[in-house]
Amino acid sequence: MRIAQISPLFEAVPPKLYGGTERVVSFLTEELVAMGHDVTLFASGDSRTAAELVSAWPRALRLDPALRDAIAPHAIQWEMVAARAAGFDVMHFHTDYHAMPLAARQRTPYLTTLHGRLDIAEQQRAFACFPDAALVSISDAQRAPMPDARWIGTVLHGLPERLLTPRKVQPGYLAFLGRVAPEKRPDRAIAIARAAGMKLRLAAKVDRADQAYFDATIRPLLDPRDAALIGEINDAAKPRFLSGAHALLMPIDWPEPFGLVMIESMACGTPVIAFDCGSVPEVIEDGVTGFIVRSEAEAVAAVRRLPLLDRRRIRRRFEERFTARRMAEEYLALYRSLAQPQLRPRLRVVG
Repeated sequence: MRIAQISPLFEAVPPKLYGGTERVVSFLTEELVAMGHDVTLFASGDSRTAAELVSAWPRALRLDPALRDAIAPHAIQWEMVAARAAGFDVMHFHTDYHAMPLAARQRTPYLTTLHGRLDIAEQQRAFACFPDAALVSISDAQRAPMPDARWIGTVLHGLPERLLTPRKVQPGYLAFLGRVAPEKRPDRAIAIARAAGMKLRLAAKVDRADQAYFDATIRPLLDPRDAALIGEINDAAKPRFLSGAHALLMPIDWPEPFGLVMIESMACGTPVIAFDCGSVPEVIEDGVTGFIVRSEAEAVAAVRRLPLLDRRRIRRRFEERFTARRMAEEYLALYRSLAQPQLRPRLRVVG
């Protein structure tokens, strides 16, 4: 198939450091190319891909110190997509509602994977303007705020099977991976680790939007002896970081659409202790790949139960459920359902 993948421009594909959406776009794009499909990736110019790369901006917007208007590069990108739309069998957008005014006016079939939370009134009104838009959720739980949208499928994320693998290191701490943000609750992670009598290492970024939260709430809790912030890490550093953890703590306080860090941890054979929010029950198998909890006290109790879990089995469950090949195959089925020729109505002769 001739497939267009349209990524946001905020991060490169794949991202240099943190970045969930663009990382998934990369995994999907490379897997589709490996499967023999003709893929064009619309992304920032510093992206790396085996597909044809079409870039509207030379570098990821988050890493461009001269950038003053983040909308302009996206407007350029959408015009590039429109100019080439007729050459694709299907267009796959990862840009939420932003490109829908363009996509809805092309003859080429398209679908949009929604990667974020949907319980925002302004976004819901925007999506309501495009009731015929084919949408894909990344968990069934993500759909709850928009149950009447045109959902054509749920595709759980996947990783390249050998991207992250277990390392032979002795676990010595609990891990927190991702963003330092109120909804991610790193303060809970620190409290859980201390109550369990274990060290915590936080491999996390601090966005400008979350700087005040970090300064007021998290910085005072940090202590290099038992709660150390080591900053952002890339994929090369994740296997050792996650393999060296007794468990990944995910004490979230929001309707998590998916939570890529959970399957990254599983790929390394490391169990996850996660709060029962959003997608968590769809990703974590309680008592197999981790524990689903509802309070800090339950999380502390789960830490004590970690020796009951088999890290080799956790890795096997990752291979069975969360590979990039499985993800690509499920998307291909959706592409084909949209791209198949529509049956033309037969005219009945009257007379």
